Amino acid sequence: MKIELVTDATAGGKKAAEYFLAAKQDGVKTFGLATGGTPVTTYAALVAGEIDFGDAVSLNLDEYVGLGANDPQSYAAYMQAHLFSQKPFAASYLPNGLASDLAAECARYDQLVAENPIGLQLLGIGENGHIGFNEPGTSFDSSTHLVNLTESTIKANARFFARENQVPRQALSMGIGTIMQAKQIILEAYGEKKAAAIKAMVKGPVTEAVPASVLQRHENVIVIVDPAAAAGLD
Repeated sequence: MKIELVTDATAGGKKAAEYFLAAKQDGVKTFGLATGGTPVTTYAALVAGEIDFGDAVSLNLDEYVGLGANDPQSYAAYMQAHLFSQKPFAASYLPNGLASDLAAECARYDQLVAENPIGLQLLGIGENGHIGFNEPGTSFDSSTHLVNLTESTIKANARFFARENQVPRQALSMGIGTIMQAKQIILEAYGEKKAAAIKAMVKGPVTEAVPASVLQRHENVIVIVDPAAAAGLD
């Protein structure tokens, strides 16, 4: 892993955007994207820059079950607001949270990933070490699957909803095995609440109890952190 220490989330977003631009210039055509609070500064930096995704494809990590693309709380709406409306891709894919057959939807999404190998994958990390919606205990070999969200994840995401009981209890998520297929991975984390997870990811044993620890086995991972998130590192 390469650790990039930055002053704050804004600087981290700009640093991540530099990696996106370098990847694009190197010929990467498929980008794996994340949602939530962490990548907001990255998308802002991409929007402010000159990068052109018009010939590229995006594949998002996850989507809530029960929310359609037009729902303002969906990750499809999040991506439209933060990136796609200003930096459109040739094609952008997210899991369909309204699919009537969720198992078939997971298979469909895995096929999309197989057809569009991810050159650069953007990740955040949960306080419990999850990546995507892959909670502790998820198999390192997992592909796209249905996830029952933990109470800690529901509480962490409640800030995006008017009330906690509005947060969906399930999601469709790329699996850890799928994420690990990406050629390059950028993981961002900011703030003291992420320090324990970052320490466990970088310095702890590789264990399914800390899903992000599997990234120790990937040959090209960049970890962008501010001093608070890096507090447990040397």
